[in-house]
Amino acid sequence: MTQTPCDRGVLAAVVAYPGAGGGGLVLAGTVLGSSLAFIDGSAVNLTIPVIQQQLGGGAAGAQWVMNAYLLFLSALVLVGGAAGDRYGRKRVFVAGAILFTAASVCCGLSPNLTLLIAARAIQGIGAALLVPASLAILGASFDKQARGRAVGIWAGAGGLTSALGPVLGGWLTDAVSWRAVFLINVPLAALAVGFILMGAKESKADKAGPLDWRGALTVTLGLAAVTWGLTEAPERGLTGLPVAALVFGVLALAVFLRIEQTIASPMVPLQLFRSITFSGANGLTLLLYAAFSGALFLLPFELIGVHGYPAASAGAALLPLSAGLAVLSPLAGGFSAKVGPRVMLGGGPLLVATGFVLLALLADQSSYWAGVFPGLAIVAVGMGLAVAPLTDAVLGSVEDAHEGAAAGINNAVARVAGLLAVALVGFVLVGPPGAPAAGVIASGYRTAMIAAAALAGLAGVIGFLTGPARQVTAPTPRKRSISPDE
Repeated sequence: MTQTPCDRGVLAAVVAYPGAGGGGLVLAGTVLGSSLAFIDGSAVNLTIPVIQQQLGGGAAGAQWVMNAYLLFLSALVLVGGAAGDRYGRKRVFVAGAILFTAASVCCGLSPNLTLLIAARAIQGIGAALLVPASLAILGASFDKQARGRAVGIWAGAGGLTSALGPVLGGWLTDAVSWRAVFLINVPLAALAVGFILMGAKESKADKAGPLDWRGALTVTLGLAAVTWGLTEAPERGLTGLPVAALVFGVLALAVFLRIEQTIASPMVPLQLFRSITFSGANGLTLLLYAAFSGALFLLPFELIGVHGYPAASAGAALLPLSAGLAVLSPLAGGFSAKVGPRVMLGGGPLLVATGFVLLALLADQSSYWAGVFPGLAIVAVGMGLAVAPLTDAVLGSVEDAHEGAAAGINNAVARVAGLLAVALVGFVLVGPPGAPAAGVIASGYRTAMIAAAALAGLAGVIGFLTGPARQVTAPTPRKRSISPDE
């Protein structure tokens, strides 16, 4: 793939970064490592229609290719961060990268859908160790003066790789095979591990509490049961096993909340939710990212299955969205300081809702510029305006000592939103027996866009009601929460 000046600038900044103690190697290793998870989330989405054609499995199988990964990443990302604090960030990073890479090889060589889904689950576990450890290693490897710039480069490179993920996934699928999307992780992971082993020193938290394994187990069981129930319900109906799974999942999540109330070192400190701003910001995150994730999961099915786009073209179709987010997100923080976060947290999601409505109304247009670009551009503007103020609202609503936990919770909420949204997609992808697949996808796509618009609109209402009226502190570089492309 031809590099742009932007690509060369980011790569040069990473390699030549003059941080202390092998800082350039540390930065390059953490960028490559975290990018594995980010690319995997965005690139694999483009391969799913092709995987479904070759390995079968129907709508539920397609959903599980994404959800097996998202399930374990969502449930374990917080305990993964705690594991790095307790056992060593470098050690956990390397372990996560090796596990992720081994699972990627299994994905690329999978002869059937069952093994592919199992390998995707193991990928999610590896990513849950890899992602939080990468940022923690950065924090431990640079002094305060250099840390802000290092985190900024890390965030910019992560956003760039997320933007390129769909294009890379589509191109590899068309030019080589969908299997290449997984196998390309091997050389990237080898470089990441090599850079970290050469450049990073081991670091741990001074007072790391015991890992919340009971919480991790119960939240994983709960999310898995709820996800399975929602995924199977469209074909089996809301009876029998799907209902039993949903009930079990809700009970397991209730037990999880009880554990978090009583344990000494919880994954999720529930007292943070006493803040109306913190609770509102996470409610907004849940609804907005559910809308965004569900819609983007379905868009490749519409482009490839209904309008006949090649996978590479479907991937390129998402570039304006990533470009808009990359341009607007850095500017939104300054704009939020002038008009107030509440306006941004309310107005941004309402713009996203408008974009989804436009995507639904123009769904019959086969031309990209007439049918997809207008709505996608408005979604990009809305998300670009909302993401930075949302992160600041989350972190500004808690004491400094709890910023790491607050960012982790918000990150996990965004991923759980994507998990549940993809699970619910089956309700619009399953049509009556004998119905043409393209017709089912087209009808489901329109329904899903309207549902996404409703969720985003509700998120905007929450933003207006609970967002802070003015900036709590002067806008400064924050620890990165999560970008929509991840």
